[in-house]
Amino acid sequence: MKKPSLLLTILLSFLFAANLNAQTNEAFYAGKWKITVFGTPYGDVKMGFVIEKKEGKYSGIVQDSTGVEITKISSIEEVAKSITVSYNAMGYDLTVQLEPADDDNLKGILNNMFDTKGIRIKENK
Repeated sequence: MKKPSLLLTILLSFLFAANLNAQTNEAFYAGKWKITVFGTPYGDVKMGFVIEKKEGKYSGIVQDSTGVEITKISSIEEVAKSITVSYNAMGYDLTVQLEPADDDNLKGILNNMFDTKGIRIKENK
Protein backbone atom coordinates (compact mmCIF):
# COMPACT_ATOMS: atom_id res chain seq x y z
CA MET A 1 0.00 0.00 0.00
CA LYS A 2 2.91 2.36 0.61
CA LYS A 3 4.29 2.00 -2.93
CA PRO A 4 1.22 3.48 -4.70
CA SER A 5 1.06 6.43 -2.30
CA LEU A 6 4.79 7.08 -2.70
CA LEU A 7 4.44 6.92 -6.49
CA LEU A 8 1.47 9.32 -6.34
CA THR A 9 3.43 11.73 -4.14
CA ILE A 10 6.39 11.73 -6.55
CA LEU A 11 4.11 12.23 -9.55
CA LEU A 12 2.29 15.15 -7.89
CA SER A 13 5.64 16.72 -6.94
CA PHE A 14 6.80 16.63 -10.56
CA LEU A 15 3.51 18.13 -11.76
CA PHE A 16 3.68 20.89 -9.15
CA ALA A 17 7.31 21.69 -10.06
CA ALA A 18 6.48 21.80 -13.78
CA ASN A 19 3.50 24.11 -13.13
CA LEU A 20 5.59 26.40 -10.91
CA ASN A 21 8.34 26.58 -13.56
CA ALA A 22 5.78 27.43 -16.27
CA GLN A 23 4.39 30.26 -14.13
CA THR A 24 7.80 31.80 -13.46
CA ASN A 25 8.88 31.58 -17.11
CA GLU A 26 5.65 33.17 -18.32
CA ALA A 27 6.96 36.66 -17.55
CA PHE A 28 10.68 35.90 -17.89
CA TYR A 29 11.50 39.27 -19.48
CA ALA A 30 9.63 41.36 -16.90
CA GLY A 31 11.93 43.34 -14.63
CA LYS A 32 14.95 45.61 -14.88
CA TRP A 33 17.75 44.78 -17.30
CA LYS A 34 21.19 46.31 -17.80
CA ILE A 35 21.78 46.15 -21.56
CA THR A 36 25.12 46.60 -23.35
CA VAL A 37 25.34 47.05 -27.12
CA PHE A 38 28.83 46.32 -28.45
CA GLY A 39 30.72 48.00 -31.29
CA THR A 40 28.40 50.88 -32.22
CA PRO A 41 29.79 54.06 -33.83
CA TYR A 42 29.46 55.57 -30.32
CA GLY A 43 31.45 52.70 -28.74
CA ASP A 44 29.87 50.18 -26.40
CA VAL A 45 26.54 51.64 -25.30
CA LYS A 46 25.04 50.86 -21.89
CA MET A 47 21.37 51.37 -21.16
CA GLY A 48 18.56 49.93 -19.11
CA PHE A 49 15.27 48.33 -20.02
CA VAL A 50 12.45 48.32 -17.49
CA ILE A 51 9.91 45.80 -18.75
CA GLU A 52 6.59 44.82 -17.22
CA LYS A 53 3.89 42.40 -18.25
CA LYS A 54 0.25 43.30 -17.65
CA GLU A 55 -2.74 41.39 -18.93
CA GLY A 56 -0.50 39.23 -21.11
CA LYS A 57 1.28 42.13 -22.85
CA TYR A 58 4.77 43.50 -22.35
CA SER A 59 5.52 47.23 -22.13
CA GLY A 60 8.33 49.34 -20.75
CA ILE A 61 10.87 52.12 -20.97
CA VAL A 62 14.49 52.59 -22.02
CA GLN A 63 16.84 54.31 -19.58
CA ASP A 64 20.32 55.75 -19.97
CA SER A 65 23.20 54.33 -17.91
CA THR A 66 22.27 56.58 -14.96
CA GLY A 67 18.64 55.41 -14.82
CA VAL A 68 17.05 58.44 -16.49
CA GLU A 69 14.23 57.58 -18.90
CA ILE A 70 15.23 58.09 -22.55
CA THR A 71 12.05 56.89 -24.24
CA LYS A 72 9.12 54.54 -23.98
CA ILE A 73 9.29 51.18 -25.69
CA SER A 74 6.87 51.34 -28.61
CA SER A 75 6.33 47.57 -28.81
CA ILE A 76 7.55 44.27 -27.48
CA GLU A 77 6.76 41.19 -29.54
CA GLU A 78 7.23 37.77 -28.00
CA VAL A 79 7.86 34.86 -30.36
CA ALA A 80 8.73 31.39 -29.03
CA LYS A 81 11.67 31.95 -26.65
CA SER A 82 12.64 35.46 -27.76
CA ILE A 83 11.34 39.02 -27.77
CA THR A 84 11.83 41.95 -30.11
CA VAL A 85 11.92 45.34 -28.38
CA SER A 86 11.21 48.36 -30.60
CA TYR A 87 11.80 51.98 -29.63
CA ASN A 88 12.94 55.33 -31.03
CA ALA A 89 16.08 57.05 -29.74
CA MET A 90 18.17 59.90 -31.15
CA GLY A 91 15.90 59.98 -34.21
CA TYR A 92 16.43 56.30 -35.05
CA ASP A 93 13.90 53.48 -35.00
CA LEU A 94 15.68 50.67 -33.19
CA THR A 95 14.87 47.01 -32.63
CA VAL A 96 16.63 44.64 -30.27
CA GLN A 97 16.05 40.92 -30.57
CA LEU A 98 16.73 39.20 -27.24
CA GLU A 99 16.68 35.64 -26.00
CA PRO A 100 17.66 34.04 -22.70
CA ALA A 101 21.27 32.99 -22.26
CA ASP A 102 20.39 31.64 -18.78
CA ASP A 103 18.04 32.62 -15.94
CA ASP A 104 19.52 36.10 -15.45
CA ASN A 105 21.25 36.89 -18.76
CA LEU A 106 20.13 37.77 -22.26
CA LYS A 107 21.89 37.76 -25.59
CA GLY A 108 20.77 39.35 -28.80
CA ILE A 109 21.34 41.79 -31.60
CA LEU A 110 20.44 45.45 -32.22
CA ASN A 111 19.14 46.25 -35.72
CA ASN A 112 20.66 42.99 -37.00
CA MET A 113 24.13 44.59 -36.69
CA PHE A 114 25.38 44.97 -33.12
CA ASP A 115 25.77 42.20 -30.53
CA THR A 116 23.85 42.84 -27.35
CA LYS A 117 23.97 41.35 -23.87
CA GLY A 118 21.69 41.90 -20.92
CA ILE A 119 21.93 41.19 -17.20
CA ARG A 120 18.91 41.10 -14.89
CA ILE A 121 19.09 43.69 -12.11
CA LYS A 122 17.93 42.03 -8.92
CA GLU A 123 16.21 44.13 -6.31
CA ASN A 124 17.68 43.89 -2.78
CA LYS A 125 14.98 43.02 -0.31
